[in-house]
Amino acid sequence: MIDGDEDQVITTPASNNQTPNTIEWSGRNGIGIKWVAVFVLVAAVVGGAVGTAVDRLVSPAGNSSSGVPLKLRVSNLAPGPSLVNGVSIPSIVQKVLPEVVSIDASGTLFGVSGGSQFGIGNGIPGEQFKSAGTGMVVSKSGLVLTNNHVVAGATSVAVTLDGQTKALPAHVVGTDPSHDMALLQINNPPSNLHPVTFGSSTALQPGDAVIAIGNALGLSAGSPTVTSGIVSALGRQVTATIPTINQTETLTNMIQTDAAINPGNSGGPLVDSSGAVVGMNTATAGTTSNGTQAQNIGFAIPSSAIEAELPNLERGGTSGAPGAYMGVEVEDDSPSLAFEYGLAVQKGAVVVAVEPGSPASSAGLSAGDIIVAMDGKPVNSASSLSSIESSLHPGQKVPVVVYEGANKVTLTITLGTRPAA
Repeated sequence: MIDGDEDQVITTPASNNQTPNTIEWSGRNGIGIKWVAVFVLVAAVVGGAVGTAVDRLVSPAGNSSSGVPLKLRVSNLAPGPSLVNGVSIPSIVQKVLPEVVSIDASGTLFGVSGGSQFGIGNGIPGEQFKSAGTGMVVSKSGLVLTNNHVVAGATSVAVTLDGQTKALPAHVVGTDPSHDMALLQINNPPSNLHPVTFGSSTALQPGDAVIAIGNALGLSAGSPTVTSGIVSALGRQVTATIPTINQTETLTNMIQTDAAINPGNSGGPLVDSSGAVVGMNTATAGTTSNGTQAQNIGFAIPSSAIEAELPNLERGGTSGAPGAYMGVEVEDDSPSLAFEYGLAVQKGAVVVAVEPGSPASSAGLSAGDIIVAMDGKPVNSASSLSSIESSLHPGQKVPVVVYEGANKVTLTITLGTRPAA
């Protein structure tokens, strides 16, 4: 779902029958001095004290882009509700800052139209855009992790180290849009890089302290902003649209935090009470469907997902793999919607529109139908449908269970390839 005054908007989480919220990416796009007013997802973490760390190999020798196993620093300390050994927040911040970089990217808008819809110039396809975000150094060789939406569609990328003003040219090594991750390589990395230490996101509990660090508002590259808070919840799901490339993606198992969020923090670290990275700041809640403003709800990708995905990113990621495509526009079913329109069920994805000539159209789906299952998996919301679709591949034939009025039928859809725009 797109909000005309915002950059990148997400609908979340219908998995626990809550009213959907709009979520805005923490990345920030703009042109000239007119930057988009986007809420950054900065996972507020009360960062940690000094702890020990060990190197962990995460990619087999010979399979990485350099032919050398990627070593990640992994903390042996568990997160908690207070700072480890009484170390102060400034001490933690000073420890983590050298591991954080500011990212500036630019490229050409793709598939965006309708005036200054996103505050990115005039919102005309083919127009140039600029994006500011944050990254984390993951190797002394110059590998930098960030969100895919920070560099999506970019043709030029540069990073600025903490305390520096000169931007260093970089290039994209690999991206995985379905997990909103991207790996960059600094072209000529300096010899004094400080890789982050990863913590245990699986050990997090609501109430644990966290600190978020990032290039908030793009105020000053090389001089990150710090916010702090707690873990508010775990296991959240969000779905987002990236207007620069006109694509939608669903992220699952996200960390929710109450840290203050500002544009430009996307890709920055969310650190725990020992100063170890437990998440990557990605998005923040905006307003609910009835116009109520959300407060202090942000989301971060857990470090466990990052560690699992890094070897794939180093080998080039999945950016070249075409996504599956049904060709429907859907919204959440709900008890109130079912009551208002006399729908047969109260959970599912209500088909609002079907793209002419699409796989959904060929299979017989129509506006007003309610999708309740796909590929043998239950569909309880629009976001769960998107999540299932993103796990499938073009050419697959999948059963889709649909209510056509009061009649429950099973259709077979042969998935197509998602259009580039």
